[in-house]
Amino acid sequence: MSTLSRLVPSARGLFIFEAAARNRSLTATAGEFNVTQPSISRSIAQLERELGIRLFDRSPKGLELTDQGRSLYAAVREGLGTIGAAITAIQEQEKVSKTVVTLSLSSSFAAHWLVPRLGAFKARFPDVDLRFDLISGIMRGVPDNIDLATRIISDDDPHYYWWDFAPEVIVPVCSPAYLEAHGKLNHEGNGHGHVFLHLTDHDLREWGRIWGSVANRTTMKGSWHEFSDYAVILEAAIRGEGIALGWVSVISTALLNGTLSPASDRLFKTGRHHRLIAPRSRSLRPIVPEISEWLALQMVKELEQLADLLKFEDE
Repeated sequence: MSTLSRLVPSARGLFIFEAAARNRSLTATAGEFNVTQPSISRSIAQLERELGIRLFDRSPKGLELTDQGRSLYAAVREGLGTIGAAITAIQEQEKVSKTVVTLSLSSSFAAHWLVPRLGAFKARFPDVDLRFDLISGIMRGVPDNIDLATRIISDDDPHYYWWDFAPEVIVPVCSPAYLEAHGKLNHEGNGHGHVFLHLTDHDLREWGRIWGSVANRTTMKGSWHEFSDYAVILEAAIRGEGIALGWVSVISTALLNGTLSPASDRLFKTGRHHRLIAPRSRSLRPIVPEISEWLALQMVKELEQLADLLKFEDE
């Protein structure tokens, strides 16, 4: 670099040369630098004296690079391009200096549990931005580009780091207004007068053990609406449109604030656990366990508040 500074005393001269070679015009180059045309002409002449070579041939048609000028222009263009790309990359990094954490969640969990906590999350993690990869139906595998997800996995799954989040507990729920208008659901009845909100991905033959005989398609008297997005099911239930199966890990906030109520005395514990998981296929950033522990703590607090309502004792 010290040799270059002796060869070219002023870096500005190289910038002006690059612009003049690119524009092939003193007038256009002057406009680019917001100076007069004679000023550009003097700067080029000074650079030519410093280098001891002629860079341009002047003609009525404008500027034409000499052979030496073309060689220098190629080098300057490459060098300035590299510098410009590096500066742009650095500036872009500064724009996204906050840590971005990508979450793979059900749309229902995001909408009904996490969104109400985004303010508290931002207060706890002011330098973290979240990016959501949302799933409307059954939760399956986790893409490798995900930092953190909620899934049910076994204790010995070798593919993930994991943190306990919540036991899988399912409660039929509806709005308080629906409950007042229709009364509690008798699972062993025929469902007459009730509307049931069901996730399309859930086979009624499997989930009938929770719904009870009201799910028997041959004898039931109730109405059924099926949705492919569980978040919409819960929204419909909150609006008083029917009864839904409610996963406590998703509806805990709605139960506490009274927008949803148990539709019957049935509470089903599967024995499985929802977990916060991070793929082992990518490096575990320190912020991920911190976020996991914070989320788990929020859930623990809510489950404690729900203990009396749901008799949430261990089996």
